[in-house]
Amino acid sequence: MNWKKLYRLYRDERVTVRKRGGRKRTLGTRAPMTQDPNQRWSLDFVSDTLIDGRRFRILCVIDDFSRECLAAVVDNSISGRRVASEMDVIAERRDPLARN
Repeated sequence: MNWKKLYRLYRDERVTVRKRGGRKRTLGTRAPMTQDPNQRWSLDFVSDTLIDGRRFRILCVIDDFSRECLAAVVDNSISGRRVASEMDVIAERRDPLARN
């Protein structure tokens, strides 16, 4: 059916249908990523299920500049306290000033 005919039928029946929005465009310009390792890390949780139904989780920490995996912590459940302690261990290991 032609969209004009459909629009006319909707208008005659006084049915309102929300129009779809247009394409989203980016605002402004993107800032370039920092060019130094240890400036920005990303962390993510990955979970899966074993054959017997038990779940396990993996905490992955990645350096965004070098794409190096800084840690992969595997456990049945990972608490926020454990995440914080793992991040402290990574920071101590990666801190260039602490090596001197």
